[in-house]
Formats: sequence, C-alpha cells, structure tokens
Amino acid sequence: MAAMWAIRVLALSALVLAVPPDDKKHSEKKTSPEQKKLSDKATTLADRSSTLAFNLYHTMAKDKKLENILISPLVVASSLGLVSLGGKASTASQAKALLSADKLHDDYLHSGLAELLSEVSNSTTRNVTWKLGNRLYGPSSISFADDFVKNSKKHYNYDHSKINFRDKRSALKSINEWAAQTTDGKLPEVTKDVEKTDGALIVNAMFFKPHWDEKFHHKMVDNRGFMVSRSFTVGIPMMHRTGLYNHFNDEAEKLQIVEMPLAHKLSSMIFIMPHHVEPLERLEKLLTKEQLKTWLGKMKQRAVAISLPKVSLEVSHDLHKHLADLGLTEAVDKNKADLSKISGKKDLYLASVFHAVALEWDTEGNPWEGDIYSREEMRNPKLFYADHPFIFLIKDNKTGSILFIGRLVRPKGDKMRDEL
Repeated sequence: MAAMWAIRVLALSALVLAVPPDDKKHSEKKTSPEQKKLSDKATTLADRSSTLAFNLYHTMAKDKKLENILISPLVVASSLGLVSLGGKASTASQAKALLSADKLHDDYLHSGLAELLSEVSNSTTRNVTWKLGNRLYGPSSISFADDFVKNSKKHYNYDHSKINFRDKRSALKSINEWAAQTTDGKLPEVTKDVEKTDGALIVNAMFFKPHWDEKFHHKMVDNRGFMVSRSFTVGIPMMHRTGLYNHFNDEAEKLQIVEMPLAHKLSSMIFIMPHHVEPLERLEKLLTKEQLKTWLGKMKQRAVAISLPKVSLEVSHDLHKHLADLGLTEAVDKNKADLSKISGKKDLYLASVFHAVALEWDTEGNPWEGDIYSREEMRNPKLFYADHPFIFLIKDNKTGSILFIGRLVRPKGDKMRDEL
C-alpha cells in the first residue's frame, strides 16, 4: 500500500509540473470591478448567516442516512426570512432566532438579507454561474395576501404558486419542471414524493458553477479511484494542477486545508480533508466558525500540487426536520403554526422545505499568468490529493459569508475492482 502511494505521488508530481500553461496570450485576467461598501445591516446578516451555516451543517451531519451534503446558508436564511415575514408571534420569532436575529427589527432583518443576497449572487461581478429560484407553493384552497406577495418578492425574490395535491403526480411534475427550467436543466428533480400535502412548500432550486482564478489544464484530466471507504472505491475523472495557494497542514488533527480563489478573487473554495480515509465525523466535530477562522489564520501561501474530482453533484434536502431540530418547531406544526400574514388566515403551516442544489466544478477558469514554474517557490510542492471524503465551503471574501457548505462522500462513478 505504501509503495503504491509513493508511486502515485511521484507520478502525480511529475505529471502536474510537466505541463505548461496554455492560452495565456489570448486573454488577460480580468480585474475586480469597483465594489460598493455594504451597509451595517448586510454585514450583520452575513455574520449571522455564517453561524446558521455551521449549526445547520452539524444537525444534518448527524443524519446517518445522508451521504453528500450541500446547502447554501444564505438561501436557507432567505427561507427563514420568508417565514418571519409571513408569521406572527412565536412562529415568526423562532425563525428570527435561527438567524440569531431575534433582537433585530423586522425591517433591519429583511432589508439586510435582501442586500446581502443581491451582493453575493451577482454572477457577473463574481464571474461565477449562479442560477437561483425560490418559490412558495400553497394549497389550492388558500389565497396569498397582497402585502406578503409584494414584500417576499421585494426582499427574497420569491415566486408564489398554488398547487393541487389531489393529483399528486401532476403536482410533483410541476415542481420538478419548474426547478429544471430555473437551473437550465442542471437540476432535473427536486423530489420524488411529498409526504404532507396539506401545507405550504418552500422550494429553493439552484445551480452553482465556480470559475477558478487560475484554470486547470483541460488535458490534465484522467480517471482515478475515489475511496468512499477503505473497502469501496469508485472511478471518477480527476483534474490536476500545481499553483500557489493558501495551505495549512494540521499535524495534530491529521488534516489538510487548502484555499483556491475564484475569479475575481471575491470568493474562494476551501477544502478540508483528513490525511487518511476515514468517516468525516471526527472532522465535523472540529468544524466550527471559530475553528475555521483559526485554520485560515494559520494558512500560508505555498506551492501545492492539487488533484480534485471533476464533480457534478446534485443534492436535494428536505430541511423540514433539520430546521425543527434547531428550534423552528411552530411553523412546521399544523396545530401551532401562525403564518397568517401569508394568507390572512391561520390556515397554513410549513409542510416541507426543499433545498436543491446542482454544483459543478471543472477545469474552467482564468488563463495562467506568466511562467510560474520557473519561480523558486514552486519547488517541492505540497500534495493535496482529494481521493477520499472531504468537507468544502465556498466563502465570500467581501462579506465573510458562507455561500455554500457541504461534504463529498460519494461522487458519481462506477465501483472499481479492488486490486489490493
């Protein structure tokens, strides 16, 4: 096993370092446009939504049935903002509490979240692809209040639709077709079934594709094994490159962390991976907002030879139970919910919160600048070979908010024959 690992490492190092950059003559790396300053409201909500990111991730990670996890905390925050907007009394205050915003005025909360969402989802400014749709489905028996429709559209860009679950097959088809259309076909299905059909459904459908600040060479992709566990390996395309990245090797906790900037360096992907193949439970217990800040503070820029799965990941979660575990108990309870600002009557509760994401990362990015391999600091790169389960985050560098947090446990691929 050790000999095979050494051979793989040597081959990878030689392979990555041998390939020169291409296309650098044909385009110049774009610079970041001038950025307006965020209000205190948006900055506050960025911090509160980051707290939600870790709280929700930890709650979901306890669910033994989940393998891959992928959520956008800011989009979940907008769903909680919607519940607060449509709720009264403790139904609304519970939604605010999940955002650590129970002491904030409603206008402060809604306008702050709206500004933050508008800032970070600007695909042109950030040179990423982010297609996002939010829809509230209500039973055909209710009527949406005009003020709620206007304000939920204004702050959270929510659409509204009535749905008749007497014809469940047609209703599910309608939801899934809307999600597919919203994401240009990248997310063909949100759900195969809806357990409770007498309440409201929140559906978030999104497609996110980052654009690396420095691209991978398109020829530097080959088939490798991803070890889901020590006894189960799937074959996947793996892409390779060497560059200068922020990196930290935590010897005490036996993990590596690397940060890869996205264009225009306004956001970054952060990968956290144990040294060896193991369940992620140990790392997840370490993962907090404070610990991430500590790790990032210890990172240093250095040469890193990176191998990443060329990923296409579609994940759909019903967050109903997980949000209830965090304290959103009234909105999801038919007998206790007071969402009367939505319909003008106390006749509605939250039956499901579908949060569906299609995420792709591949070789695409900005052209390389200059001959980086002639530089002294490029010698003896550290190796970051992501061939076993890891945690990842997409962090917005301007606002400090967590755009996405997730884990990759089982990528798409066929089982490989065990040669050991």
